[in-house]
Amino acid sequence: MNDWDVEIRPRLALYFAYAAAALILAAHVTVGALLKIGSTGVIFRTADQVAIALLGVVIAGVVLMFARPRLRVGAPGVAVRNLLGDKIIPWSDVVDISFPRGARWARVDLPDDEYIPVMAIQAVDKDRAVDAMDRVRALYDHYKGINSH
Repeated sequence: MNDWDVEIRPRLALYFAYAAAALILAAHVTVGALLKIGSTGVIFRTADQVAIALLGVVIAGVVLMFARPRLRVGAPGVAVRNLLGDKIIPWSDVVDISFPRGARWARVDLPDDEYIPVMAIQAVDKDRAVDAMDRVRALYDHYKGINSH
């Protein structure tokens, strides 16, 4: 059952994350493969080559975490997924959904001046971010209007 009216993901961050991860992985595998070709005075073994390639896999995996951000909005509330973990915020806890001037990404404002960053709506996405905020604000108005009665 789909409880979400809209799902938003960043655009440019995805391209950057995938490209950077591929480049990092390719560089580490290449360096690992070429490690034994010339003599530098240091003796490299096959385990060293594998270790460098595996280090590239780990670093690429960390970079791919920047492809995780997602925002879902619907009747249950607002579901925010940033780099680490997911959080569902019920409408009763949402004070506002804003994009402060000069900020890199939007945020869900909570009571007591707390907030949760929303990395799914990023300033670098420009018009796409504006459209996303318009859709999110319309749903905010809709659901907060329902919940206030």
